[in-house]
Amino acid sequence: MEWIDDGIILKVSRHGESSVVLDALTPTNGRWCGYVKGGAGRRKRGELQPGNCVRLNWRSRIEENLGSYTTELLHSPLGLLMQAPFRLAAMTAACATLQSSLSEREPHPEIYQAFKAFMALLEDEDCTADDAAIMLVKLELGLLAELGFGLDLTECAATGTKENLTYVSPKSARAICMDSGRPYHEKMLLLPAFLIDDASGYSTEDITAGLALTGYFLHRNIWHVQGQGTPPARGRFISYLG
Repeated sequence: MEWIDDGIILKVSRHGESSVVLDALTPTNGRWCGYVKGGAGRRKRGELQPGNCVRLNWRSRIEENLGSYTTELLHSPLGLLMQAPFRLAAMTAACATLQSSLSEREPHPEIYQAFKAFMALLEDEDCTADDAAIMLVKLELGLLAELGFGLDLTECAATGTKENLTYVSPKSARAICMDSGRPYHEKMLLLPAFLIDDASGYSTEDITAGLALTGYFLHRNIWHVQGQGTPPARGRFISYLG
């Protein structure tokens, strides 16, 4: 079996003395791992880094096997991202979130395109740490929806109103208006305004609430089920913002 596809590298794991296992997200084949002979060597090391966009040629005699990659670098954002620590932190957080949440060999073209847009935002010279954090929240919100755990933020679950949506129920994953949620404030998750009306004005608390919101449902529905915790890279990005 063989296929050729473009992909964005999510993770690189050492395999033996000089080779690696490459984990990449592709638009057609989804998240897919493959063996790269000599990938840890000097010639290939800079090419095979998380965040890099590469052309992948995967081959295997048996489809179920790990298989092997040959790679060609198409674009590397790392030179720019390393100039601003928040860009690199945001990129590694997104890579770790996708790598730990998506099952192998399941196509998710919309998630790939959203991730590609996220990477493009990080390369925009006007991008701020807040912009990156908000885009990460929206990427994670789309990821939850794609995997069948989408949040319903269209109306209040208790009253049906579309006004003053302030909370999200941790049980139903549905929005709750201020009046209905206030008595249960301590048990509710906060709903940042930028998720419902694309407000241009937002605070640090809004961004923190957004990351806490998606992080809660990712952990409950995916990471906890898999027996793992929040990816450390995501935690580091949140700490950076703080």
